[in-house]
Amino acid sequence: MKLYIKYMVSIRCKMIVREELKKLGLHYLAVNLGEVDLMENITEKQRGQIKAALLKSGLELMDDKKSMLIEKIKNIIVEMVHYSDELPKIKFSEYLAEKLNYDYTYLASLFSETEGVTIEHFIIIHKIEKVKELIMYDELNLTEIAWKLHYSSVAYLSAQFKKITGLTPSFFKSLKDKKRNSLENI
Repeated sequence: MKLYIKYMVSIRCKMIVREELKKLGLHYLAVNLGEVDLMENITEKQRGQIKAALLKSGLELMDDKKSMLIEKIKNIIVEMVHYSDELPKIKFSEYLAEKLNYDYTYLASLFSETEGVTIEHFIIIHKIEKVKELIMYDELNLTEIAWKLHYSSVAYLSAQFKKITGLTPSFFKSLKDKKRNSLENI
């Protein structure tokens, strides 16, 4: 049985979900971002217990199919940008459509209508957070960061960075108190 969970965007969230399932005596095959594969079917009472336990941690059990699809889109983007070693070589629109088995136009329309922001903008925000992270680690230069995140040039990355943050990447790097948003707050 599959459960879909909203706001589940980090490894910490996965640990919380595993722990709550364990407390309730439920067994799972896999716990992924936004999704849990349970080994057994659950009763309405158990569903209520899971829902209450997750709410305490700021997570939400979802029932609505459209909400589940939106959450899947978000989780694929978060996983792709933050947890993959390499971004896909194909366009993000093709990647999402292929991964979710839906027409991209439908996904984009549903996402924009529900979230008030386009999928493209959501991806850009996450890519800029990843750029901040990579700048803070100070292991890659801007050219390498641009290449890693599939920017056509350092100039384009810098322009997008400034548009989103109001700062240039080099000024951001010089700040002593660098501020990154947690994935849960994006």
